[in-house]
Amino acid sequence: MPPGPHPGFNKNVFINCPFDSQYNPLLNPILFTILYVGFTPQIASQTGDSGEQRINKIISLLLKSRYSIHDLSRVRSGRRGEFFRLNIPFELGVDYGFRRTSTGYLRKKRFLVLGANPHDFKRALSDLGGVDAKSHGNDPKKAVIALRNWFVDTVHLSYLPSGSSIWEEFSDFHLDFYDQRKKDGFSRQDLDTLPVREYIACIRDWLKTHS
Repeated sequence: MPPGPHPGFNKNVFINCPFDSQYNPLLNPILFTILYVGFTPQIASQTGDSGEQRINKIISLLLKSRYSIHDLSRVRSGRRGEFFRLNIPFELGVDYGFRRTSTGYLRKKRFLVLGANPHDFKRALSDLGGVDAKSHGNDPKKAVIALRNWFVDTVHLSYLPSGSSIWEEFSDFHLDFYDQRKKDGFSRQDLDTLPVREYIACIRDWLKTHS
């Protein structure tokens, strides 16, 4: 355990979510919302060091992030015979353990639990009974609204515009992003597989010129 918090601890938000293209319609506005409200997303896919064990990378990001988002919307296998992936609930458990067992700054950790439908996650992870989770119904706009409201309730950012307004800002960014990148020679496949670090940089650049 580190002796003190990371310098960015109070502004870092760890994102625990699926890493596949099907989740991008949710991940992209979540990244935008975090940056829009002045915080810094931390996600394992930001770093491409193949020599670093994934679990060590996850622990490092959790230790330097006061806030976390854990999306448990994939609580069911997609087809018969498919194994349910346990990485996301495992990482939630690690995060919860840091908060509950620490006697130092990690006790300040706060997290948002998301699900596709109300109460689905409780059926898959009944130990979380009583946790105030939010649902997005796999709707990106609902995810933005849920995240915005969580920042107001938990982080006390009462000056934020409405979730619908942030969604409109994201929609404007999304159109500008695709138009500009296509002009730069990026194909649809290039854009759909753009590294997360690069996508975050694009959001930051856009916000600087539209603030």
